[in-house]
Amino acid sequence: MYQSLYRAFRPTTLDGLVRQEHIVRILRNQIETGRVGHAYLFCGPRGTGKTSTAKIFARAINCEHPQGGSPCGKCAACKALADPSNLDITEIDAASNNGVNEMRDLREKVQYPPVAGKYKVYIVDEVHMLSDSAFNALLKTLEEPPAHAVFILATTEPHKLPATILSRCMRFDFRLIPQADIEAHLKQVFSAVGKEFEEEAVAAIARAGAGSMRDSLSVADICLSYSKGKLTYTDVCEVLGSADFAEIAKLGEYILTDDASSALTEAERIIASGKGAGVLAKDILVFLNRCTVAANCRDGNAVLSLPEELYAEVHRIAARADARKLLRACEIFAQVETDLRYSSAPRIVLETAIVKACLPAADLDLLTLAKRLDMLEAKLSAGVYAAPQPSPASSYLEREERAPRAERGEEPPRLRQEAPLPADDEAPPEEFFAAPSAPLPDAAPRRQAAQAVDASLPENRKLAFAHFLRALRRGAKNGVLFTMCQDLGSFFEGDTMVLVTDSDTIFRRLQAPDNAKAVQAALESIGIRAYDVRMRGARVDPVQQGIEALKKNFPAAPFEVK
Repeated sequence: MYQSLYRAFRPTTLDGLVRQEHIVRILRNQIETGRVGHAYLFCGPRGTGKTSTAKIFARAINCEHPQGGSPCGKCAACKALADPSNLDITEIDAASNNGVNEMRDLREKVQYPPVAGKYKVYIVDEVHMLSDSAFNALLKTLEEPPAHAVFILATTEPHKLPATILSRCMRFDFRLIPQADIEAHLKQVFSAVGKEFEEEAVAAIARAGAGSMRDSLSVADICLSYSKGKLTYTDVCEVLGSADFAEIAKLGEYILTDDASSALTEAERIIASGKGAGVLAKDILVFLNRCTVAANCRDGNAVLSLPEELYAEVHRIAARADARKLLRACEIFAQVETDLRYSSAPRIVLETAIVKACLPAADLDLLTLAKRLDMLEAKLSAGVYAAPQPSPASSYLEREERAPRAERGEEPPRLRQEAPLPADDEAPPEEFFAAPSAPLPDAAPRRQAAQAVDASLPENRKLAFAHFLRALRRGAKNGVLFTMCQDLGSFFEGDTMVLVTDSDTIFRRLQAPDNAKAVQAALESIGIRAYDVRMRGARVDPVQQGIEALKKNFPAAPFEVK
């Protein structure tokens, strides 16, 4: 009868355990010195050797001539314990025997002495599944067991055990097994069964195991049945259900280059071929992680262990990607894995994540604002900043109105255009101000300040916002503030410049003391002393506005509002 690899290659000695040296050393010394405890707690992730260690230790403490802390396998006690019918070593599955009656039965049987060895060992697997009543029934026996009884409790969730149980056990924490050790063990297994393999295929199996030797051997078992010849990296990917590398690489490149249309089309094609949204999201995250490693490690393939041609493609895409863009995409798809657990529409969650990663301008987090700032600075340095062009409908209406107005001798209407952002070395025109005054301390020699903008010159109001942005860009140390102000609208109410926005986030951020101080300083540098920030569509109380105007015009007069 065929045995699974993880059963056929289960270690029988402490030397056969993969890593866990800190535990092996303690147990070996206890066996050699005879200082065997009465209760042990083996805890740690699945597939790290808890149950295997418990079985080895149970046989070793009963062995007549232990060798290096391991059972010899030749003495009478070892041969007797090798018989499955022997009851000196009892394994209990707490998941299916979690009631108080089972623990009472154990408490009665533990009084009987062992038959073949010195100790009667009870291995309780998944002990955290016991009920509260069962723990209470076990407690007294665990605290003061007979001299011949040893309890070994194994669990993956020690935090679920009562403190009264934990305090009565010697606790050993098993660690996840490093990938290099899993690869070395897998190579020994494949060599033992006569299976040829590629180095990259073994590395892929070890990564899939995620530190669990049993999981890695289970994947290797499937790969043995899948591939009749030499085991290749492609075979392992097919077994794991991963999408084709070329498809994922193409989709990842579209995401990192902000091509939302192509990314959605490629994702639709992959899903239509039979891949689930959850699997595809995980594959995208793995690819983005590989790009991160390739972009930041000098020898990234030593970490990734990919075939040379595949790593070359990953490195090419990573070299073209912006570092902040790559980090943001990794964070988005890491969150998708959590979102998919609670979603009834996983495909929509995945497509939303793809669009969000491709359109940083539609988001308002710090990374996207920094990305927009980089794009704006690139445009400014290239001198391509310009006002938006009129829509085709506006152009058509203008052409329709030109002819009749020309016949009447009237000047044709001009389309309203925003003034371009002035260059850094360009000072605002002196006629922009109503009444020049002394220059500000940090102003250029020819830059003049004024008490207010001349309301009789509408063209100056068009320039006001542009010069405000120029002043803010030069004076503010916060680049995110400058990017937020790019989306503001502006108009004047008397001498007060009103800044309006549709975003509640931007409105609240501009109210912060540091940001308000920077905006006030920028406006004062161009001669505007009063400003206000409002949400678009917000109304001003005319009564309150009139009261404020009276207080401003007659500061010495007493006022009482009733």
